[in-house]
Amino acid sequence: MPSDGALPVVVVAGLHGDARRTVVDHLLRTVIGSVALHHDLSTAVDGNVAREIRDASGVLSRDTAPLVNDCACCALREDLVPELERLADGGLTRLAVVELWESVEPKAMAEVVVQHGGEAVQLTNVITAVDPALVLPCLANGDDLAEAGLAAAPTDQRTVGDTWARQLEYAAVLAVVESAEADDTDRALLTQLHPTALQVDAASPELTEQAFAGFDVEAAAAAQHPACALLPQEADAAGVTTFVWRSHRPFHPERLYEALEDLCCAAARSRGRFWLADRPDTLLAWEAAGGALCVDSAGPWLASLPDAAWELVPPVRRAAAALDWHPEHGDRCQHLVFTSPALDSDGLAHVLEACLLTDAEYAAGPEAWKRLPPAFDSLLNPVA
Repeated sequence: MPSDGALPVVVVAGLHGDARRTVVDHLLRTVIGSVALHHDLSTAVDGNVAREIRDASGVLSRDTAPLVNDCACCALREDLVPELERLADGGLTRLAVVELWESVEPKAMAEVVVQHGGEAVQLTNVITAVDPALVLPCLANGDDLAEAGLAAAPTDQRTVGDTWARQLEYAAVLAVVESAEADDTDRALLTQLHPTALQVDAASPELTEQAFAGFDVEAAAAAQHPACALLPQEADAAGVTTFVWRSHRPFHPERLYEALEDLCCAAARSRGRFWLADRPDTLLAWEAAGGALCVDSAGPWLASLPDAAWELVPPVRRAAAALDWHPEHGDRCQHLVFTSPALDSDGLAHVLEACLLTDAEYAAGPEAWKRLPPAFDSLLNPVA
């Protein structure tokens, strides 16, 4: 619950526009004195962002905010906090509902509210609106946001699939807007993608209660960070499977690189952390959706740090490392999770095992591993 005098703020996100508006409309109807703020980034091509404020009776105001650094999301950040502070100062608003535009990810906006809102506002939850029938089509969409008309900036290189995955996996609450097209497979996929989220009916009183439940941005960020992510456990229901694969042997960089297309297309969603033999100190993050893969450095493995540096590492990171600890390699490991309907878990395991170092390569030792072909340089060190 919000502290005395602070304006409660709930962020509602999601690519499913109709579902998102259904959730926002429900909150406006059931919380007397609530207002919704929505920034339409589709007008960014004209050099500004359109802002609309409404309540249950209709639109209260429309205005525009100029682009900042040629970035629509930057303009949203610059305009959102002053509007929330103005509502807080007025003293008449019981709940501010921040309805994000289709491709805006809730993590960034939640952190803006917490870091820049001051004592006048308090983030009370992050909700992603979901139509179960659209979860798989959105997740499988490998189009760039620009191709779909959803880019938040000229330089936006995200895809529809990976944007939707992050919107879904960050939220504490999934507000489900049922449709006739949704079936048990759709619902099982939703549950396996984010098993720790609370799912509520978008028309239920519980949704209204959850708008005020509270939200911890630090815990949410830690749950998404590749080094300590709360990855899904193995599951199998209604034709949907989540396959968890682990190993304490490093990948051969060249063989893994050659297998990337097969691995990325094998599941609707995959993510986790992995270890390349030629990069023994670097924890690598794996995120794939819609056949598109993002590989990035997520910092060092804790085993590569001097003991004195461990005191600077957050406790949640140390706890995650302890769970994966190996007497020889420390926290270096492969931990990848694949979720999809009709998933071929055995086939995936075979491909992944074939990408590891062979017994002979493993026996050659770490110094020899560093001399293996640096096949991932093009992904991790792109030429500017």
